[in-house]
Amino acid sequence: MNNNVIYSINGPVVTVKGTRDFSMLEMVYVGHRRLMGEVISMNDERTTIQVYENTTSLSPGEPVYPTGAPICATLGPGMLENIFDGIERPLSDIRREAGAFVPAGMNIPSLDAERLWDVTVTVKAGDKLAPGQIYATCPETPLITHKVMVPPNLSGTVVRAAENGQYRVNDTVVTLRDARGAEHELTLCQRWPIRDARPVSKRLPISMPLITGQRIVDTMFPIAKGGTAAIPGGFGTGKTMTQHQLAKWCDADIIIYIGCGERGNEMTQVLEEFGELIDPKSGQKLTARTVLIANTSNMPVAAREASIYTGVTIAEYYRDMGYHVAIMADSTSRWAEALREISGRLEEMPAEEGFPAYLPSRISQFYERAGYMQALCGEYGSVTIIGAVSPQGADFSEPVTQNTKRFVRCFWALDKSLAYARHYPAINWISSYSEYLEDLSKWFIDNVGHKFLLYRQEISNILTEESKLMEIVKLIGEDVLPDDQRLTLEMARVVRVGFLQQNAFHADDTFVPLKKQMLMMRCILHLYRRANALVQMGVPLAQILATGLCDKLIKMKYDIPNNRYDLFDTYYQDIDRALTKIGGNV
Repeated sequence: MNNNVIYSINGPVVTVKGTRDFSMLEMVYVGHRRLMGEVISMNDERTTIQVYENTTSLSPGEPVYPTGAPICATLGPGMLENIFDGIERPLSDIRREAGAFVPAGMNIPSLDAERLWDVTVTVKAGDKLAPGQIYATCPETPLITHKVMVPPNLSGTVVRAAENGQYRVNDTVVTLRDARGAEHELTLCQRWPIRDARPVSKRLPISMPLITGQRIVDTMFPIAKGGTAAIPGGFGTGKTMTQHQLAKWCDADIIIYIGCGERGNEMTQVLEEFGELIDPKSGQKLTARTVLIANTSNMPVAAREASIYTGVTIAEYYRDMGYHVAIMADSTSRWAEALREISGRLEEMPAEEGFPAYLPSRISQFYERAGYMQALCGEYGSVTIIGAVSPQGADFSEPVTQNTKRFVRCFWALDKSLAYARHYPAINWISSYSEYLEDLSKWFIDNVGHKFLLYRQEISNILTEESKLMEIVKLIGEDVLPDDQRLTLEMARVVRVGFLQQNAFHADDTFVPLKKQMLMMRCILHLYRRANALVQMGVPLAQILATGLCDKLIKMKYDIPNNRYDLFDTYYQDIDRALTKIGGNV
């Protein structure tokens, strides 16, 4: 008989009185409907459980069942192209069985247990297998080969190995005998606790950029593979849109998109867009390398916290195969709000703005799971985490933004005024920063060109100078400035509109290769230097602007295709011809 019964219910928080049958962070099943929950606090008198499903109609006196294990994610072929909720239940399977709404207590396997996979077994009887070693492969999608690995806590000698053929995820492929003589049946899937980082052989230094094709990111504020970035911004500034663009175009092998507490219509848009998009590198559908975790704002609040950990666990699993994985977490503020709500129901002492005192440690635990690693199997892979932050009223001094800033090295601050002026991506070039520039400088020099970083610095200097001059302009107007300073303002406009602003709906501007980015900067700086030399000679700025060169450079992002770098020579010639006509050879 089960003596563990519900004593009290407070939203998603349930208590059980007078029991010692549970352990901390153990997964439990609550009530007659067996709702999934997790032990989050315990003492001699009572055990506190947070329930990841809707507790409506749950009553005191209903039983609580221990499982003896923490909450785990099921990891195996079939995760790609799938859509899960925060506790890794497949939403498409739930819809087929129960309709459009997720019923409480519905227990559906994360992976399709009946689907057959074409498996190639890479080991034979007598082989010794170490933790993380690959013993079978199967094509999960046209883009990704799934590598089936020995669980990180297991090693031994192969006793039996199946023939190559078609198998289900729960079929035994290899039988392993450990050092104690116990035999373990290895299938195509494994389970791993979502709150524990998967072990690796070695953590490696950051050395490669995550190429996104977005000029303000790649050139001004680059992020590394294995790095962390935050995208803070108020309502309507384009956080989700920016993450969509990065997910579509970045050169990660696999994308994990976590919709954490976002509006349902936004997640619907994500699902529809990703289903239609074609991966530019392979011609296959983008969903062939994407896992979507949808935890919308009307779903149980406690599941928001689990969704973050479920997503990063899946990412680490693919990283261990040697893939580069990018996580888009949208948004971590909703996750922090879930922590605050649960903390309030537990009657914990609140810290700043009601958030729990352990908010910084939870944020750091999440972002620290990023990195460039050598996996146990010897492969090299990375997990890059890009988290959106939604500060209320666009106040970047609030706790979630400030604590996130402590633990990320790339900060892409979205600006409301830029977004409302339809300048996208609305990343403010003054308040944003990237600490990866020095780590990536050698890669840029070796792979793009030794002048790439010099051009970037000059472009950055123009924008910084413009920011200073605008303080004067606000006070006394632009007309009183000397021509050299007015030229700086004009060139800053060319940089802002012609280089930093990008059109996601234009075939040649939605993704821009690094070489074209460098040549665009070179072209802008060539005009700046030639024009500045003329101004120093006393040529009126009005004559230089009358040539229309500035407007021509603004449009070059559309006029020069991504595969026609030779056309930049025409622009240099036009600049030299027009300016030489004004002031002669300089």
